[in-house]
Amino acid sequence: MKRRRFLQTSLAALPLAAPAALAAPPERNGKGFKAAAGEGRFHGHIQLKGVNQNVLDVKVSGKDTGGDLAIFEQTSLSPGRGTPLHVHLGQDEIFYVLDGEYAFQVGDDKYRLKTGDSIFLPRHVPHAWTQVSPRGRMTVIMQPAGKLEEFFVALAALKAEPTQPELAQLFAAHEMKVVGPPLKVD
Repeated sequence: MKRRRFLQTSLAALPLAAPAALAAPPERNGKGFKAAAGEGRFHGHIQLKGVNQNVLDVKVSGKDTGGDLAIFEQTSLSPGRGTPLHVHLGQDEIFYVLDGEYAFQVGDDKYRLKTGDSIFLPRHVPHAWTQVSPRGRMTVIMQPAGKLEEFFVALAALKAEPTQPELAQLFAAHEMKVVGPPLKVD
């Protein structure tokens, strides 16, 4: 009898959950587009302040994909700088190194990436990276898009370098959480 009651209760909840699971994907305009070399969509070059002084170009915006995906190209101009140890609350992140060398921490594991290497950073896993080479370039892919594009725009709009508490607040406002200091490179 208890099993029957459990099944009835469980099945009764399904119609409430099913519409969200079966919801149609967001509308898209059905057209492709080109993101030219050295250009970004919607924002032009985004010059960061705070975690580093790098330049971001949005190649595929979450606006293009109904929030499913975002792709950025980062030109790294900040040797010895990177991100604080942080987590993305709802996005997986992939980096592909186009040029240069970077150090990454993913959980307790540390990696060195050079031109042609890629790395997967799962959501909810603390990670950080630091630029090792004098210059570099990476493709950054977020799935789903989340609020990283808006985070970059907010960093670029700052009048001055943010304090650590201000930076942590910016991370939190964009679905990320700072959980430690930047990655030190030996």
